[in-house]
Amino acid sequence: MSSIDKTVEAVDRFQQRKPWLAFPVAVWKKFNDDQAGHLAALITYYAVAAIFPLLLILGTVLNITLGNHPELRAKLLNSALSQYPVVGPEIQDNLGQINGTGLALVFGFVILVYGSRGAAAAMQRSMCDIWDVPREERPGFPVSLGYNALLTITVGSGFMLTTFISGLAGGAGHLLTGIGAHAGAIIVSFVLNVGMFWLSFRLASVRKIPYRELRGGAIAAAVVWQVLQLAGGYVVAHQLHRASALYGTFGVVIGLMAWVYLQAEVTLYAAEIDVVLVRKLWPRSLKSDDGDQPHVPGQRSNPDRVGTADGSDSSGTKVA
Repeated sequence: MSSIDKTVEAVDRFQQRKPWLAFPVAVWKKFNDDQAGHLAALITYYAVAAIFPLLLILGTVLNITLGNHPELRAKLLNSALSQYPVVGPEIQDNLGQINGTGLALVFGFVILVYGSRGAAAAMQRSMCDIWDVPREERPGFPVSLGYNALLTITVGSGFMLTTFISGLAGGAGHLLTGIGAHAGAIIVSFVLNVGMFWLSFRLASVRKIPYRELRGGAIAAAVVWQVLQLAGGYVVAHQLHRASALYGTFGVVIGLMAWVYLQAEVTLYAAEIDVVLVRKLWPRSLKSDDGDQPHVPGQRSNPDRVGTADGSDSSGTKVA
């Protein structure tokens, strides 16, 4: 055995003995087993397709409903765009609006429905693959469309509520004053995000996974998204700076795609946390082993350790 192999073996044994290392390693391994990076890319494709018509329609609706309150309208629109650090101002500079009636508005809605439905379907496929829900247990047409619609409504409603509350916390309409009120609005926004992720994970897994087994991932996703809002702008700024120098306006799109992909990826990592935690899939070796063999989504990837969709193993005993 070479010195490199001995070093790797020593590091591997060390991380398996330390739960604080073994658990994240197991999550990372499970993420790679499920090819979740590809699933995140699929979510990103449809999400980006939906974002631009969504912002255009949002701007149009705010113009119609808050035409006499330009300051409140600007605050709410800025709150929506703040979901995309660094890229948001660039989008706003190039953001027009759709006429209140006519073919342009209809076309915007069509693209929005296409993108949002596709993103919901991609998220549903991702959660089912992550939890190894057998294909025969997944809903077919037209039931799957109902799940996609519910998932879209859940995420859309959560986005609108948190945007509105973030706008209030930022001083929109001067409805909240004082540090305590602003802090309270931020806390309420965080709680709403936890609820949104919790319900979204449940719907995306086609109600095959109990709520209690999705709680940790929902909290983790809400925390990470909050951190991304604070620190993620640095990552996107670097990407956007390099891309803009080469592609100009197209750099905004590249930066937006990078940001949405990062959000999708951390969301799937949060979902993987639930699976590893519930099914006790740690420790795992850094090297390839029998449990690390590629598996077909919808089939049990490690039958002697991975339970059924309701958290029980093949003998019917609950894993957690």
